[in-house]
Amino acid sequence: MESFSLILAIVVVTALAFDFTNGFHDTANAMATTISTGAMKPKVAVAMSAVLNLVGAFLSVEVANTISKGLVDEAGIRPEVIFAALVGAILWNLLTWLVGLPSSSSHALMGGLIGATIASAGVGAVHGDVLVTKVLIPAIAAPLVAGVAAMLATRLTYSLGSKAESNASKKGYRAGQIASAGLVSLAHGTNDAQKTMGIITLALVAGGAVAPDSDPPMWVILSAGVAIALGTYLGGWRIIRTMGKGLTDLQPQQGFAAQTSAATVILASSHLGFSLSTTHSVSGSVMGAGLGRKGGVVRWSTATRMFVAWGLTLPAAALVGALAEYVTGFGSWGTGLVAVFLVASSAWIWKLSRREVVDHTNVNDTDDAEPAGVVTTAMAAVTPPPAVTVVEDPVPAFPPQATAERTPTTPTTV
Repeated sequence: MESFSLILAIVVVTALAFDFTNGFHDTANAMATTISTGAMKPKVAVAMSAVLNLVGAFLSVEVANTISKGLVDEAGIRPEVIFAALVGAILWNLLTWLVGLPSSSSHALMGGLIGATIASAGVGAVHGDVLVTKVLIPAIAAPLVAGVAAMLATRLTYSLGSKAESNASKKGYRAGQIASAGLVSLAHGTNDAQKTMGIITLALVAGGAVAPDSDPPMWVILSAGVAIALGTYLGGWRIIRTMGKGLTDLQPQQGFAAQTSAATVILASSHLGFSLSTTHSVSGSVMGAGLGRKGGVVRWSTATRMFVAWGLTLPAAALVGALAEYVTGFGSWGTGLVAVFLVASSAWIWKLSRREVVDHTNVNDTDDAEPAGVVTTAMAAVTPPPAVTVVEDPVPAFPPQATAERTPTTPTTV
């Protein structure tokens, strides 16, 4: 076993930085609906989620093994490739966080890794069968399965609770929301923290620090769990606002159905070793819950922007990862240049975010109006304006001037 090199240490630190961004980027997955319905106070919600993310990191290593052993060929990977992959993933996470879009941190990491690997070792170094079966197919299936399950669960909860007293029913569902939010947090730690474990383990193998086909060492599991928990505690308030209020308006019954459905899908995928996007699962379940309530709506303008971000995540992160890998190929100065670019870009994005601060005090403040679509705009253009009735002011019996003229004067005695 070789000792840590400088580049390997940089990769580990950068991986933990990605894990940190993953935490605050995906806090909304567990807590957005709980916060938006008022079931928990925002700061209490993210604190509970952080603790359960840490616990979940110790429950399984199947997803970590998918990344470290299955997605790319370990033999053709250098630590610089892992570093380049992380640069692509971190920048995509920060950009989508800035605009409040719930994109997939998992796919950002996968895209960065694929792009950097292809730039370094060619297309043959990527295992296409694993990419399709354990990344792409779950990416499409997860939101559909979670959405249908949440829609059916929402209808069932309203049907079963139709005869129950309204306030008591809402109170019970709020308690259920807290429990289901905890389950999603646990599932998130089980699934997402493992991705960082897998990427660090892959870097350790590439750097010769651990033997090939090794499971993540305990210090890797612990550090990844702590990093994602810290990120979760800070709270990705911008994305929480979009997920909790931007997609649809949720009542406690819908929040409970959405979170329970998402947690079930995430935990099942973690057990099977699928590198599932928790964002896709929770977003699908939120939309399904919105459609499951009679009179409920989904704001499709927001959903469309979110779908576009999902489609761009893999290729965008892959492109940045490939470019970063190309620059690191020039040697130590190239790696240093990429590191400076990452830090400077992150600082710039953070500065932009300060122009409009979103935190726990205003996370539920949002414009509920759906932007007018083409049909609505066209109808408004051809519809004649309503008739306007003009009401004239009543004429006073004595105009002001006449009144003044009629005012009697008091005679002056000399």
